[in-house]
Amino acid sequence: MPRSLPSAMAASDPADPVNAGRSAADQVFHGILAALEARSLVPGQRLVEADLATQFAVGRNSVREGLQRLVAEGLAEQPPHRSATIRRLSEQETLDVLDVAERMTGLLARSAARGARDPARAPALPAALAALARAHEANDDAAFSDARRQFYRALLRMSANRELARLFPSIQMPIVHAQYRIPGLAALRLADYGRIADAVLRGDAEAADAAGMAHVGRVRAALLARPETP
Repeated sequence: MPRSLPSAMAASDPADPVNAGRSAADQVFHGILAALEARSLVPGQRLVEADLATQFAVGRNSVREGLQRLVAEGLAEQPPHRSATIRRLSEQETLDVLDVAERMTGLLARSAARGARDPARAPALPAALAALARAHEANDDAAFSDARRQFYRALLRMSANRELARLFPSIQMPIVHAQYRIPGLAALRLADYGRIADAVLRGDAEAADAAGMAHVGRVRAALLARPETP
């Protein structure tokens, strides 16, 4: 039986200007991404329309639209006459995703550094870092995941690049993190996000780009070095 999505993930975030004005189908799409990040959904799991309609408090047509977008962006698969399932990545597909994420994260950090000249956009980034540090100290995985989303939202706000805001959420990193258990990932993220934020807030686009790419490179190295699951 499919697991239920956390209630906090079953609705859009009205306080998030990057995601403001989402349709019901968008709520389904982004809620499923959030659930993957929190590992309440896992690769290979069925996505049942009736259950999702109840969990997101939307109509079945909106659920279908959200699922169609997941399939179109390679995050889910839907065989004929069967329920959609979260896509499971092969190791090569995982490495391909990381290659794309590496370039995109560098580009996002570079673009955010250019936007750091606007003082109205900058405060959200230190606030997200502080939330990450608190969640890590408390060993609170859910709070850490939420703070991580805040961190990337802050970068997207600083970037003010609409194409990045459209494309960045479609990278299949949520599947990677749901499918693989990477030892020490939270500590790695916290340290790397600090380096990215430092370069961004200094307005150093080159250093921010390098820090963003280096972060994904370290995630790749940690994934490849992980112990094999029995």
